Amino acid sequence: MNKLFADLLIRSAAHSSPRIRQTRRGIAAKSAPEIATMRQASRIVATVLKEIMAMVEPGQTTGDLDAYAERRIRQMGAVPSFKGYQGFPASICASINSEVVHGIPSSKRVIRDGDVLKVDTGACFEGFHGDSCVTITVGSTNDAAQRLSRVAQEALMKGLAQVRSGNTLLDIAGAVQDHVESHGYAVVRDYTGHGIGRNLHEEPSVFNYRTNQLPNVRLRPGMTLAVEPILNAGGSACRTLKDGWTVVTEDGSLSAQWEHTVLVTRDGCDILTDRS
Repeated sequence: MNKLFADLLIRSAAHSSPRIRQTRRGIAAKSAPEIATMRQASRIVATVLKEIMAMVEPGQTTGDLDAYAERRIRQMGAVPSFKGYQGFPASICASINSEVVHGIPSSKRVIRDGDVLKVDTGACFEGFHGDSCVTITVGSTNDAAQRLSRVAQEALMKGLAQVRSGNTLLDIAGAVQDHVESHGYAVVRDYTGHGIGRNLHEEPSVFNYRTNQLPNVRLRPGMTLAVEPILNAGGSACRTLKDGWTVVTEDGSLSAQWEHTVLVTRDGCDILTDRS
């Protein structure tokens, strides 16, 4: 999530209707028909990412991947969630190596052997969104890059293991933070996960580290969240480039991210963007 989006969520909480206001009681649950529609949106996202993971190879451009993603999303009856959102110009975010999030695809950005490529995309189907991100280690990446991606994916699953009715957002945050830091990596603190549904970014903000910045929402069945740990091999500090979107690590270290859209259930969670 762009820090701007997170700030907007925090500021808008005081002005939102009682139905969606972020409180200690939680966020409104989705209805069964809404969940069914979100399931389809998320399935489209999962399909596109699975296909991109299989097709990426050195010599392609991030613009190639963006064109492919948009075509496939539309073929499956959805529209790209990202394209035009807050002015973003593409259907995927393609962030390479020290780029943390929101990399803008380009026909001039060639993917090279050894790159660590983050591909984040969303689809809107019949008014509801799905959102997911994968990290792809391209070709002969070194062990350090592969380990960073593996720990990021493990951190996501540690967080999802805490997603169940009765638990709180800080249960998710603590599980992610503990796993990341136990491996010597830094949690990126400027960007968070988020609620998702009719809007791509909804309340609540889903932090990846322990914080008291917002009420510690208790999870209830029917809530839908996008959980997305982002971690750096070096320090947590980031900066935004002059294009206004691309975020990079301040120290030039590698960054990795994995994300799923999930449904909170009574005894766990349903991973709506499951690629299997």
